[in-house]
Amino acid sequence: MDSPGCAEPNDSTSSDQKSNKGSLKWWQLSLLGIGCTIGTGYFLGSGIGIKLTGPSMVLSFLIAAIGTYIVFHFLAKMTTADPQEGSFCYYAGKAFGRWARFGSAWNYWSTKILIMGSQLTALSILTKFWFPDIPLWIFAAIYAVLSIAVVLLGTKGFDKVENVLAVIKTAAILMFILLSTAALMGWIRGGSDGRPGFPDSIGQVFPGGFPAFWSSLLYAFYAYGGVETIGLMSMQLKNKKDAPKSGKVMLIGLTVIYMISIGLAVFMVSYKLLSEKESPFVTALSSYPLTFFPHVFNGAIIMAGFSTMSASLFAVVNLLVTMAKDGDAPIIFTKKLEKFRKLPLPSLVLAAVGLSASIVTALLLPGKIYEYITTAAGILQMYNWSFIIISAYKILKVRMWDIILGGIGIILLLGAVTGTIMEKSIRPGFFVSLILAALVAIVTLIMVKIWNKMQTTPSAMNKERISS
Repeated sequence: MDSPGCAEPNDSTSSDQKSNKGSLKWWQLSLLGIGCTIGTGYFLGSGIGIKLTGPSMVLSFLIAAIGTYIVFHFLAKMTTADPQEGSFCYYAGKAFGRWARFGSAWNYWSTKILIMGSQLTALSILTKFWFPDIPLWIFAAIYAVLSIAVVLLGTKGFDKVENVLAVIKTAAILMFILLSTAALMGWIRGGSDGRPGFPDSIGQVFPGGFPAFWSSLLYAFYAYGGVETIGLMSMQLKNKKDAPKSGKVMLIGLTVIYMISIGLAVFMVSYKLLSEKESPFVTALSSYPLTFFPHVFNGAIIMAGFSTMSASLFAVVNLLVTMAKDGDAPIIFTKKLEKFRKLPLPSLVLAAVGLSASIVTALLLPGKIYEYITTAAGILQMYNWSFIIISAYKILKVRMWDIILGGIGIILLLGAVTGTIMEKSIRPGFFVSLILAALVAIVTLIMVKIWNKMQTTPSAMNKERISS
């Protein structure tokens, strides 16, 4: 599920009224979080991290789980103290002013566009498993058009479909774990003679050394992407005090699933044989006579990935409309086609332009596009998460333990970002994220000057006198 946006709260609705709403039990939110967080970033993106650092990718996922929980912890506390449908962008504005809300909203919008580009590319790479001779950009264009068509149709019951596909994603991982275990137990004949097995030295655990391990952290964090949305869902709990418990169970469940499946993958096949062009789980079982597995697994990932991408497109389109209503985007993005399901056409067009950029990039850089886009999307996600912690420091009455916990979280997030500088193959993604963040910062500075100028004009001063 995706965040509804970065809206300003409705003044007519009190916080008390909002806080009384909610029907979810804590375990329901935990299961919802597990299903919604698992995505193509894990199924395909984890292969980039494994290729960099080998078996130590298992440890990367454990460290990422700790950092992700810290972010969830602070977001859940802010949501519990002041439940708002306006997302973490609202809390940024509450903590530091309108500039923070504006910058956070546009950075989040950019992040979601990049994540959609990453998902689009992942779906195209997975589809090439069946059609290796067709160029990547053609599949990217097809999936982009289909995703836009879903938005145009305004599919009813989309949430129910999302829940079903979340089950499919989880079932695909469990299928891999069961088949891998059966293969290792000797119940399935086959396997490669060069299977690495369990590492028995530090050198085998960290074959690329510390720099490679450092570089892999981002892709572990990326697999937990979307937890900020689940943090916001905590306002739908019957008992808001259950939010931390729900988050702990969710992340423990995800971490166990991730670490077991990644551990099995690196145990069964050498990390050197993995490629960003194929899911590491398919590669791990490729030497066994399981002809059905790659096709079933690929199909499950594609269905679930397309669902996630379509949901992201829904969120991005509605996000921009909300931003425009709050004055954080041009007013044109509030326009809707009343005769066609109240479609926010300008917002959809801008999102389509973002998807088109991914298609063009796939045409120009077919070999490295997934690594670059995924890296940039992951880094922008870390920027968003860092701001959640910083905003919590300002809004909440934090104790010493929270200060220490937040400090650990910031260090881990910075580690994930700076690790991408260490590896030449993924470094361009770091610079792409810097460019996008710089553009958001420049536009934010310009808007601050415009807002300040508007406040000092005679008409604004007269309005202030009248209101006082």
